[in-house]
Amino acid sequence: MSEAATLAAAAKAWPFEQARLVVERLKRHPKDGPVVFETGYGPSGLPHIGTFQEVARTTMVRHAFRVLTDDAIPTRLIAFSDDMDGLRKIPDNIPNKAVLEANLHKPLTAIPDPFGCHESFAHHNNAKLREFLDSFGFEYEFMSSTEQYKSGRFDAALLTMLERFDSVMAIMLPTLGEDRRTTYSPFLPISPKTGKVLQAPTLARNVSKGTIVFADEDGEKLEVPVTGGHVKIQWKPDWALRWTALGVDYEMSGKDLIDSVQQSSKICRALGGAPPEGFNYELFLDEHGQKISKSKGNGLTIDEWLRYAPPESLAYYIYGKPKTAKKLYFDVIPKAVDEYLAHIDAYPKQNLAERMENPVWHMHNGAPPAPEMAAAYQANPTVAPASITFALLLNLVAAANAGTKDQLWKFIAKYAPGASPATHPMLDRLCGYAIAYYDDFVKPTKRFRAATDKERAAFEDLIRRFDALPADTTDAETIQNEVYAVGKTHGFEPLRDWFKALYEVCFGQEAGPRFGSFAAIFGVRETSALLRRALAGELIGAA
Repeated sequence: MSEAATLAAAAKAWPFEQARLVVERLKRHPKDGPVVFETGYGPSGLPHIGTFQEVARTTMVRHAFRVLTDDAIPTRLIAFSDDMDGLRKIPDNIPNKAVLEANLHKPLTAIPDPFGCHESFAHHNNAKLREFLDSFGFEYEFMSSTEQYKSGRFDAALLTMLERFDSVMAIMLPTLGEDRRTTYSPFLPISPKTGKVLQAPTLARNVSKGTIVFADEDGEKLEVPVTGGHVKIQWKPDWALRWTALGVDYEMSGKDLIDSVQQSSKICRALGGAPPEGFNYELFLDEHGQKISKSKGNGLTIDEWLRYAPPESLAYYIYGKPKTAKKLYFDVIPKAVDEYLAHIDAYPKQNLAERMENPVWHMHNGAPPAPEMAAAYQANPTVAPASITFALLLNLVAAANAGTKDQLWKFIAKYAPGASPATHPMLDRLCGYAIAYYDDFVKPTKRFRAATDKERAAFEDLIRRFDALPADTTDAETIQNEVYAVGKTHGFEPLRDWFKALYEVCFGQEAGPRFGSFAAIFGVRETSALLRRALAGELIGAA
């Protein structure tokens, strides 16, 4: 057993906890084929942040399993599209709604593409799903529900469900309301006349022929086989059918599906299968603590996040505490970016055990990128490797009134001579993100104030100290020590009140990055000028 596998056996990171469940499962249910990890997707709408988080987290568990088993057991990750479902309602963000309205209740793969570029509505959204997953570099195998039903892949499990119809009904009926019980059947026949997926009761079954009898929309009784794509299975039995037919070993799902997991697991056992391992993750909340809903449009979309921060920061936010409800809104972005960068910076200094507990190890399949600022640190030892944070860039944008990345790089190049957009592409991207985020979210909320008499005396003292430093000083510690000294000299207690005053008067906000790091990159002369403008009230007038 390798060192990594030995460490993985006791590692506390949640992907390893989940991977160990899969290892234990294999002891109870040995199998010859690969271990199957699965995620599900409903193609009645475009991919969204929930799709990303489920594939990202499952990928982390899959990688942890590979490490835990020294990659001796083959694995698959299936991205399954429920594209045989009937369309129940028209999505809000779709053009040519009349096309969908004319085809309500038909399988998504049988509805014309309202965008006019694919074989069907489902084909369009499935293509978007694959494009979406590919853009993040996920390793997966796409699978279509329609193809599995029609190809015969599900036939054996469908015939078993027909044979064990009463067992499935015994599981489902107690979970339904009184009216629904009278019409419920796990089999949803697809009308040979209209092509619609029908919520029709099963009137008769013929196990030897593999057929059911139902009443079509016009009342005519029809007999159809349950195989070959002539029926679609109801949601909870369908999940169980898929687990059984595909031999799924691991699938996570949202907290809102706890009951579905429980009932589907019972049905899976009734079909002779073993329900997969997994867990129910907590749902994301909007800024008001309400559950994020696609129909409401509250919360944050992936496109919105990626306008203001790199995808790595989103993956980092997704990684943390999956069983804890978290707010997913714009104000979480800067902290997520800087925490991701801090973990990247810490990684080279850690031993293997520490690295395997580091989120970036799981995010990057055990091979995170090197910290970009390392090269700048070698060129100028006074530059702290992780000192250029997203929060610092936001303040730099404000102080420099920067509207382009080139303006920011003029300061960065002086501070870190070894850094450039070519050698530090992540930092260059962060400059663009910082400008966009500042303009949209920080600038509108700024509230500058005038300095008090006590603060004014401290500001003037700090200006004198900065003016006495060499103009090319980039040692953030030296600068920070001067800031501390001024706060102590002028009796600020606690000292954080002094830094709070600096940020409120100079930046119009209560907190910010380390002031010494900001002054080092902005320049001590430029910072002195900023302090003078603040004392003169010019920033209040400009706000």
